[in-house]
Amino acid sequence: MRILVANDDGYLAPGLAALVEVCREFGEVDVVAPEQNSSGTSNALTLNRPLSVYTAVNGYRYLNGTPSDCVHVALTGLLPQRPDLVVSGINNGANMGDDTIYSGTVAAAMEGYLFGIPSIAFSLAQKGWPNLDSAARVARELLARVIAQPPAAAPWLLNVNVPADRPYADLAGWRLTRLGKRHASEPVIRQMNPRGEPIWWIGAAGDAREAGEGTDFHAVAQGQVSVTPLQVDLTDHAGLPLFSSWLAAGNA
Repeated sequence: MRILVANDDGYLAPGLAALVEVCREFGEVDVVAPEQNSSGTSNALTLNRPLSVYTAVNGYRYLNGTPSDCVHVALTGLLPQRPDLVVSGINNGANMGDDTIYSGTVAAAMEGYLFGIPSIAFSLAQKGWPNLDSAARVARELLARVIAQPPAAAPWLLNVNVPADRPYADLAGWRLTRLGKRHASEPVIRQMNPRGEPIWWIGAAGDAREAGEGTDFHAVAQGQVSVTPLQVDLTDHAGLPLFSSWLAAGNA
């Protein structure tokens, strides 16, 4: 078993170190992570400049690019062998609902999935690394399960969020979930730089809007580990008949 580990918090993040230690229990591990925090970069690939790969004193390799860059470079030339599994995290904060569209953590796992490799994104559902050991234990249990009995024919992509407000012993089990939805983000924050010029900060994420039974938001709020299978097909399959009629009417 060979496992590629990436993240979006950067190669010095405690969550990455915890996940790497867990993965080493199951096989050979390669780490390729961003040099700096790259949260919110989604699936971006760096195409306007070359990328450099460095090796840290602990053997981790890090790259001056995005999480998707890390996995892409690893799979298309950096690694001598194709990994059997790609894992990303453990993220410093939740990646639920609409967050998954922007998440660098999910994007790193998704890049592996796009290359036909089973992939998992792990997130701790609160910033500051509370109960990181609990999230690591969840990662260990899930890895053992998917290695012993894969959930589906490859490729597959799982998004895992672990409650951070309680130790492992107080978790309320596991729950297969769908993505919830958030309200729109808070307004941008306008400030002035030292030269008197306006600068803008993206506002905080909105509160959960669809967080009912079966969603990832609901599971985590109930103290459950949320496991959401993801896909990349953005086609509005349910809307295809409607849009087909609309297009046909316009061509009549």
